[in-house]
Amino acid sequence: MTMSETAQMLEAILATIDEGIHVVDANGITIFYNHVAARLDGLTQEEVLGKPLLEVFPSLDRDSSTLLRVIENGQPIYNQPQTYTNWRGMKVETVNTTLPVHVGQRLVGAVEVAKDIGKLKELSGRLIDLQAKLGKNKRGKRGEPDPNLYQFADILTDNQEMQQLIARAKRAAATSSPVLIYGETGTGKELFVQSIHQASARSGKPFIAQNCAALPATLLESILFGTTKGSFTGADDRPGLFELADGGTLFLDELNSMPLDLQAKLLRVLQDGHIRRIGDSKTTFVDVRLMAAINEPPQEVVKQGRMRTDLYYRINVVSFEIPPLRKRKEDIELLTRHFIHKYNQRFQMKVTAVSPEAKRLFQHYDWPGNVRELEHVIEAAMNMVDGEQIKLEHLPAHLGEKVASKPQIRVEWDAGKRQKLPELLRELEEELISQALRETEGNILQAAKLLGIPRQTLQYKLANRIHPS
Repeated sequence: MTMSETAQMLEAILATIDEGIHVVDANGITIFYNHVAARLDGLTQEEVLGKPLLEVFPSLDRDSSTLLRVIENGQPIYNQPQTYTNWRGMKVETVNTTLPVHVGQRLVGAVEVAKDIGKLKELSGRLIDLQAKLGKNKRGKRGEPDPNLYQFADILTDNQEMQQLIARAKRAAATSSPVLIYGETGTGKELFVQSIHQASARSGKPFIAQNCAALPATLLESILFGTTKGSFTGADDRPGLFELADGGTLFLDELNSMPLDLQAKLLRVLQDGHIRRIGDSKTTFVDVRLMAAINEPPQEVVKQGRMRTDLYYRINVVSFEIPPLRKRKEDIELLTRHFIHKYNQRFQMKVTAVSPEAKRLFQHYDWPGNVRELEHVIEAAMNMVDGEQIKLEHLPAHLGEKVASKPQIRVEWDAGKRQKLPELLRELEEELISQALRETEGNILQAAKLLGIPRQTLQYKLANRIHPS
């Protein structure tokens, strides 16, 4: 392959990448500019290629342009927010990673990879402004529950473990300690968080929630801590969520998705209560109760290095583990009635019950999406029902398929062998343990959890009685 063919192949590869790529030479002249970058900047490739950078983007200068700064000092810049206007006056907001390009020891240019965050930043800014207005409207109403938030009475359960969790959560509402809640997706983590806030002395103050997985790291940092004018190009003076939640509660969902460097800043706020806006030299004290939720076992997240150990121990002062729906099946019928009532009112219907066959299916299904999935199933069924009863034919097909695919345990009595009950129970125990080990791929700890017995008990049984193949 010739040098010309190699260059053409490299250019073709760069043109297919779904991120803006902008390359300038050592004089700041654009030598490569893909169609994604053109779309982000609201320009055509022809309007940029071969031209000086500052001619096309007159709002930038040698200090504010990340490309020109890298050419000047040869140092890479990672995840830098940048706001600028093109020669048409169009405002562009990106997060850039800019790297120097060397040939041997000589700096020959710089390459920039840009991600568009303009629309996302605009929506986030509007959300912050709206939350600020709501916070102002709530002043003077300290102690009054917010009718738009859940309360403990909204958590429906007949499960003893859930009732104990609610009792513990009510006690936690009397303090301002950080709270960490673990539970699978759809188990109702935010119901607990909102209920704790509603039952606390902070109930008349702001409750602000932010999903940490929904935003890029650089944008999440500015939203949490706020920005000062000039902290980066296009930045305005804007409070962050910590300031808006002052006196109330800040709920961070999917905390395990937060980058580690941002976790370090969060830890400092937890330790001394002071926040510093991006680009500011002064700190501000905030009185905020932090609650967080994760959808993976916290010990595993820490072990894998996706959550700082010091942050985990600082935020895990009060902790709750919400059981999945498959472990509290006595709640299925109660929740089903609740959702039927809810959608009867919403759809102007008069559904009264679920057929016995559908009830049995609900009890045998594992509900991987938990309570949220059950609600969606009921809503879907009530779009199909033509009478007063939800039947099997009204339910999504995957429910029955999933149950039918589950292995069935069968222990048959052989009269000829004159088997006694202890022998049959031993066979059943062996089959249950073997199935649990198959489902967990031989993981004894997870198999013990499935069986509801201590790990040591399972190890004893395996060593003394069970010999799985």
